[in-house]
Order: sequence, then structure tokens, then C-alpha cells
Amino acid sequence: MGELLQKSREALQRYFGYKEFRPLQAEVIQSIYDGKDVLLLMPTGGGKSICYQIPALTRAGCCIVVSPLISLMKDQVEGLVANGVRAAFLNSSLSHGEQQKVGNDLYNGRLDLLYTSPEKMCSQEFYNLLKAAKINLFAIDEAHCISSWGHDFRPEYRKLTFLKKSFPQVPVIAVTATADKLTRMDIARQLHLDEPEVFVASFDRPNIFLEARPGRKKFEQIRDFVRRRPGQPGIIYCLAKKTTESLAAKLQEAGIVADSYHAGHDSLRRSSVQEDFISDRTQVICATIAFGMGIDKSNVRWVIHYNLPKNIESYYQEIGRCGRDGAAAHALLFHSFSDVMTMRSFISSEPSENSQVYLTKLDRMYEYATAAICRRKMLLNYFNEAREEDCGHCDVCKNPPEYIDGTVTAQKALSAVARCREQIGSGMLVDILRGSKGYQLVNAGYDKIKTWGAGREHNQEAWFQYINQLILQGLLEVAYDDHNKLRLTPAAKEVLFTGRKVKLVKAEVLKKRQEAKAQVKTKRERVRDDLFEHLRQLRLQISREKGVPPYIIFSDASLEEMAAMRPTTEADFANINGVGELKLREFGQTFITAIQEYLEEESRK
Repeated sequence: MGELLQKSREALQRYFGYKEFRPLQAEVIQSIYDGKDVLLLMPTGGGKSICYQIPALTRAGCCIVVSPLISLMKDQVEGLVANGVRAAFLNSSLSHGEQQKVGNDLYNGRLDLLYTSPEKMCSQEFYNLLKAAKINLFAIDEAHCISSWGHDFRPEYRKLTFLKKSFPQVPVIAVTATADKLTRMDIARQLHLDEPEVFVASFDRPNIFLEARPGRKKFEQIRDFVRRRPGQPGIIYCLAKKTTESLAAKLQEAGIVADSYHAGHDSLRRSSVQEDFISDRTQVICATIAFGMGIDKSNVRWVIHYNLPKNIESYYQEIGRCGRDGAAAHALLFHSFSDVMTMRSFISSEPSENSQVYLTKLDRMYEYATAAICRRKMLLNYFNEAREEDCGHCDVCKNPPEYIDGTVTAQKALSAVARCREQIGSGMLVDILRGSKGYQLVNAGYDKIKTWGAGREHNQEAWFQYINQLILQGLLEVAYDDHNKLRLTPAAKEVLFTGRKVKLVKAEVLKKRQEAKAQVKTKRERVRDDLFEHLRQLRLQISREKGVPPYIIFSDASLEEMAAMRPTTEADFANINGVGELKLREFGQTFITAIQEYLEEESRK
């Protein structure tokens, strides 16, 4: 297996221009080489695709990738082909003749990766083709779509349950950017994965500055935000179709190149709008979540949420569409209680067995938006990634509120949860701590536990705020599948038994957050100067000549590194992240010449 892993590193350099794997990638690839099923959670921009693309390129046969959107398949295949990979997609956008050619290429072993939809995957004709071809791996992208607990459930994904039964010897990797513990278990169950190896990458995206603001004078704030970022592409997510159109029109009147995108537009218009954005002809897209997973554009520099998202999973996936290249990015969230009421009415108008779960997750989203503790710490703890220290790179950390030693307060709440054997929700916990004599509380015997009435010094509202902070800090979990009961985490037991301290924001000093400016720490030196802009214009010219999006040529992160390192030889240029063999041959000399000319002109000044 060591030889295969060495081949995988060679393929990483040859096709993608990277010398080392990112965290967890090598371990996931090794599991696939060992023939194991895999469930992988890795945030957008973390390198999920590499985990199945490398095994596809280093083993005999073809990897079949199930992808939910035609536009997403097209972007992914376009990028792979530009790197010299034998890749194709098969969906309804192709003519009958084109589909036949792709099928023949699969049958005759001329493909390493084939992207298709869940509907095509489950058709009898394609099933027969799969049986006749040599398949080395099935990759289920956006795997949360298979779970009704997930944030983007798609019934057609449920049909994929046949894979393990029909192809028991072919490993399956299910990948997603966001899924809580309940959704993870459901994905594995629905796909009948065979004792899968579960990998959960860090959800930390340190290059993204996180910010939330009250939703007042939103247009003026957005206009000023965009004007301070000339030439930087971004997405504004809106709840209503009409809002996308009216906001785009206002931005256009303000001299900003903007357009709208929603499911009410016909397919030709949607394709045109998306193509203009991907090709950097349009700076700003005002979109509903219909824009969603179809965006594979690495140089999106910011994402704004005009309205509060329905849950943290959706929010985290959507902000993950900025800064995919690792360069500085900004996520701005506007919030108002009217958004909460609108979303509640949506959920109530379409009742289902999971309605209460959806309502609770909406509450958690609002808590995130209005809380006054480190936002990154809240997000990471939500996804069960324990983090104690503040990030220093969000609006709360840049303008911190007043903290108090909340250890005793936390111990009272956590002890009450423990003494009730984790069978209570937030409301009952507050009643116990406040010493209520309510019928349900007394009937359950909770008035007899040691912590009954131990928290009378705080009023009801303050206790709810403190309990929310304990949840957001990862000391308590909400069991959505068990009537929203509170559960103690390992970190909670440290607070109760090993002396771990807890900081809380005083309930009465929770206040509005103000805009903070931030600087990003990056792993490799990067700059955005005149040379960067010179190379960006060269990239734009080449992309238009070739008819491909600019980021297909090189990402913003690669250009930033070129501007910092100023390579003037092929050997130096090959050391830039994102420069593989094909791109070195195709574009290396052009960019080296541009850098040399720039340096010569600079020296004459």
C-alpha cells in the first residue's frame, strides 16, 4: 500500500500542482486503497474532491461521482480536464450522441472520473453500463442530500441505496461539507455503508472573517461594503426572488456590476448570469439558494446573507463559497427577528415529522447571529469540534464584550442536567434552577434534586441566555432526535469534575456588534499589489481567449503567491501552489515573461 500512497503524491503534484496533502486527505485515500467504505466531512475548500479524485487516477478503472447539479458537474469536469485528467459528465444536458460517446469511453476504459446525477445513476440503461465497465470507486458528493435530517434533503438520493447491494466489492465514499451527528449516522445507514471509516476534518476556515449585524439600512451597508472591495467577486443570498432583483437593480444604479439569480428565471438566463459571474464579468450576484451548490469558483472574496438562513448547516455551507482558495475572505450576516418569524411560518406551513427539529435549528441560527461570544468557536462547537480559545478573527473578537467568570453558573446548570439524567430541555432546566413548583417538574421529582432552586439569583431571561452560551461553547448538546433534550459533552464533565473554568458574557451587557476590520494570517506569503493586478488582467485575457473561467487558469491564491515570490524561472514557477505539469507547460512561460517585464519596468522607475 505504501507504493500506492507514493503514486498518489506523484499524481497530486502532476495533476493539481501540490506537493503535500492537506490534513486527513492521505488517511482517507489510504482507507479507499484498503477497500473500505468512507464517510468524510470536510468543509468547503478543504479538499474533499482530492480524496476520491486521487484514488481514481492511481487505480485501474473509473470512479463514478454522483453530483446533484448539472452546472456543478460541468465546472468540476472543466477544471479536471484543464489539469490533464480524463474526466467527463453524463446528464440530460448532453445530446443522445454525446451521451453515447461518454458511455463508450467508460466501457472502453478511457475515463478516470465520470460525474453523473442520482437520476441517471439509477436508470436501468446506466446500471447495465456500470455492470459492464470497470468501476474502482463510487463517490457520493453532497451526501447530506440523502438524509431527511440534513439541510438539503433530496428524495432522489434515496435511490442510491442499491449501490452496496449491487456492487459489494466497490468501496463507496460519501462526502459532505456540513452535517451534524444525527445526519452523519443517517447517511451511513441510508447508503448501507459497510462499517465505514468516518473522517471529520476541522471545520475551521481561518481565512474567512465572520461578522453579524442587525438588519437596519441593509442596502446602504451593502453598497458601502462592496465599494470598499473593487474587483472582488461576491454573492448576496436573499430569501425572496423579488429581493434578489430589486437589490441587484439598486446596486446597478449605484454603479456596481450586479445581477440577480433565482429559480424563477429560465434556464438560459440562469446559465448566462452564472457564466458572467464565473468569468468575472459580473462582480456581484444577488441570489436565492438556487445559486447554491452550482458554484465552484475559487476567487469569491465575500458572501453576504441579506436574510437569516434557516440553520447553521446551510449558513456554513453558503459562506464556504468564499475564500475557497485560502486567501482572505469575509462573511457578513444580517439578522432580524422578522426573518425568524418568516422562516417559522414557512416551516409551519409544510408540517413534517421533523418540523420541531427545523424550528430548533432555526433558533440556534438566531442565537449564533445575536450572541456576543466568538463566532468561530460557536460554529466549531456546533459541529462537535471542541474549541476553547477565541479566534481573534471575527467581529466579536475584534470588539469583545465584557466577560465574567461563569464557572459556578455553568456548574449549576450542568449539574442539574446530570442529576436529571439528561432527560430535560432548556425550559425545564430554567424552571429547576429558578425553583419552580410547576406540575410537570414536581411530578417528575425534580424539586428533590440538589440543584433545584440553586439559580434564583438570575431571572428567567438571563438563564436562557447563559444556557444558550453553554450550548454555543460546546458544553451542552441538543438532542434533536429526542425532544431537544440537553446532553452533557466531554467538555462539560471537565467543568464539573476537573476544575475547567468557564467565561460567560453578562446577560445584561449583551449588545450590538459593530463592524470590525481584520487582517488574515496565511500559511504562505501572499500579496495583492500592482503585480498581482497585472497578473490578474493577464489571467482574464487568457481565460477569454480560451473561453473558460479565470480561476480555471490559476486561482487568486496562486496569483497572490506569484506576486509575493516573483518567480522568473520554470523551476521557481513550478513551486507555486496550484501549478501542475500541464499548467506549467501551457501557461508557465507566459506568466514568467509577464513577471520579468513587470520587474524590469519597476527597476526603471
